[in-house]
Amino acid sequence: MSIKPFSRTLGLIDIFKQLRPFVKPYRTMIIGTLLLTFIGALAAQVNPLVLEYTVDEVQKLTELPNPLAEGVQVLIIISSILFGKEIVNIFIQFGQKYYGEKIRINVSSVLAQSAIDKILTYRTAFFQNEDYDTGKLQTRIDRGVESLTRLVQNFFIDILPLFSNSIIALVIMYMKNVYVGLVATLILPIYFWVSQKQANKLQGVRRTFRMQRENKSNGLINIIQSIMVIKSFNREKYEGTKQFDLQMDLMNNQLYTRKTNFLYDAIKSFLEQIGVVLIILLTVYLVLDQTISIGAIMLHIMLFNNVSAPIRQLHRIYDQMNDALIYAEGYFDVLNSDDEIEESGSLVKSEIRGDFELKNVDFTYPNGTKALYDINMKIEAGKTTALVGLSGAGKSTVVNLICKFFAPDSGEITLDGIPLNSYENQSLRSHIGLVLQKNHIFNGSVMENIRYGNMDASNEEVMDAAKKAYLHDQIMTLPEKYDHNANQLSGGQQQRIAIARLFLKNPPIIILDEPTASLDAIATEQIKNSLDAIKENRTVLVISHSLSQIIDSDVIYAMEQGRVIEHGTHQQLYNNESTYRRIFDASARSMNLDLIADTLNDN
Repeated sequence: MSIKPFSRTLGLIDIFKQLRPFVKPYRTMIIGTLLLTFIGALAAQVNPLVLEYTVDEVQKLTELPNPLAEGVQVLIIISSILFGKEIVNIFIQFGQKYYGEKIRINVSSVLAQSAIDKILTYRTAFFQNEDYDTGKLQTRIDRGVESLTRLVQNFFIDILPLFSNSIIALVIMYMKNVYVGLVATLILPIYFWVSQKQANKLQGVRRTFRMQRENKSNGLINIIQSIMVIKSFNREKYEGTKQFDLQMDLMNNQLYTRKTNFLYDAIKSFLEQIGVVLIILLTVYLVLDQTISIGAIMLHIMLFNNVSAPIRQLHRIYDQMNDALIYAEGYFDVLNSDDEIEESGSLVKSEIRGDFELKNVDFTYPNGTKALYDINMKIEAGKTTALVGLSGAGKSTVVNLICKFFAPDSGEITLDGIPLNSYENQSLRSHIGLVLQKNHIFNGSVMENIRYGNMDASNEEVMDAAKKAYLHDQIMTLPEKYDHNANQLSGGQQQRIAIARLFLKNPPIIILDEPTASLDAIATEQIKNSLDAIKENRTVLVISHSLSQIIDSDVIYAMEQGRVIEHGTHQQLYNNESTYRRIFDASARSMNLDLIADTLNDN
């Protein structure tokens, strides 16, 4: 199935709906933060009210014979109120910031873990889509979590206090004088309209910006992973130019974003100053008209300052909110890809014989490549079945299907006579041991990597598995022995770790996809002897270009371009003089078997 990311644009309401389940567990802290916000907003109006009282009282005192003596009481009252308010404000701000940050950190952890838990449930096809390759997926999750947690932090630490302060200040302005309140109110919609235009103008740019960042991050990862190939072909300049072009596109986008922000921020600053001038003119007129006191001029200017505080911060808040909207699309696109969740049956069996049968199976990869055509195949329990064919014949695809990494387009696969889809995935895979041509080695010690085959295995069992894989002696020569970093081992040694995992897991079904491809001749012989021992009384499916791995198989299927051409024993297929015969003869010639035979005969 083709994955189509970013199928819809998320709005702010959508974001908060998506965030609600992540924030809900912390509702007690949220209620406490909201209460502190309200108290803080009330406390923020103390200074304007005290200033009005101070100016009016000082004006009255100047008309008395001894204003200084009479004014001591006024100074004490003013000082007590202001200092008391500041002391209270210390605790309010600490509580707001601390609990806001605590909410942010908790939500950040939950968001990050939720993304990891969710992608672990997705089918293999999800990770093979180019829109979800390593660099893009990592950037999408990291940036999404970062921007969403910043949005949560801004909401509880910046936006709520600012707007609470603004609304309460505006209410007081209306209570003091309706006309002054109207002037303050009329400026705000214009300012918000300009801010909205700014956000809309940059929305498409930011989405492009995000995609450019993903491409640049992915490009860097590709360079690191491909450095040997790049150097061997002298393509340093070519790769550098590719990254330079990406960087230039990113830089031009950044400059356009900054230029747009600077222009709109200048317009918003101008609008704010118009509001201040209008407030001053109106309050002075009302003083001269003896409608309000002189202290009311300072009151309304300071209140308007509180009203316009969100305006001064709005450009920053809008930037961060729009970043959250853009990156949240990518994050929630990953999190909400429920149609990509791996399908699983409910059947759990403690014992599985390993009789697989593929009936008229067709399969197409998510990128549209048709890999299998009308495959009919039996893999009998307790026997060794081999798949041979040129690269691209569909051999590994068969393995992917019987492990339920993918589902066939049509046809049916059964295991022990039961449809494969009926089996619970983890139960099925616990009965299968898989060794690939290139096996993943996790960042960690040799001991940890081998124990991946059985997490409950003791150290002695791990060492025993390493001995069976002919790896133990080599491990003991390492500086840190079993504590040595497994990523520092050679390719052949890493392959033996994968085989040691197989011995440790000890499953009834074994799948070997070129298990000795990266091993030397002596190691190949050693591993073959070990594998021959573990194969006994198990269902084995082997894919190999090595004649020694397949020649003694109970049945061999020869595949070509996604189709089964023939099947039978080695001798039967060789006598057919068809696909298998051509592959066998080509392998013999490539190994110089005639010369080897002559050498052996001479000795």
